[in-house]
Amino acid sequence: MELNNLRPAKGAVKKNDGRKGRGQATGNGGTAGRGHKGQKSRSGYSKKIGFEGGQMPLQRRVPKFGFTNINRKEYAGINLDTLQEYVDAGRLTEEVSIDTLIEAGLVGKNDLVKILGRGELKAKIKVTAHKFTATAKAAVEAAGGEAVTL
Repeated sequence: MELNNLRPAKGAVKKNDGRKGRGQATGNGGTAGRGHKGQKSRSGYSKKIGFEGGQMPLQRRVPKFGFTNINRKEYAGINLDTLQEYVDAGRLTEEVSIDTLIEAGLVGKNDLVKILGRGELKAKIKVTAHKFTATAKAAVEAAGGEAVTL
């Protein structure tokens, strides 16, 4: 390979298709590649998202039902057995807060946390979260720990 025969990789360089609408001599004058008349030949044409050529679009054919509450709060649920696993592995200590759960990778930094009651908790830990189920709160306190609601 020499400097005089260096070439871009095949397909890396796209050809400029030339200037459109600059006279018949360019081969792209007149209609400038837009064909004759019709909506697509006009300036400012844009097809609506989901447009199906006049056929009733999918988003209007599919039935809609139910109700979506715009004020709904989504909680990231963590079960007691998961907490116990992390305590056994040494990834959580006797103080479990939102920050320690984020560091452990159990929840995201913007998540609201709810402790759920599946499994068994043997460790005596102080758990701080946004919400607890009744069974989870009872289990934490039965193990000698403390359940603090934010």
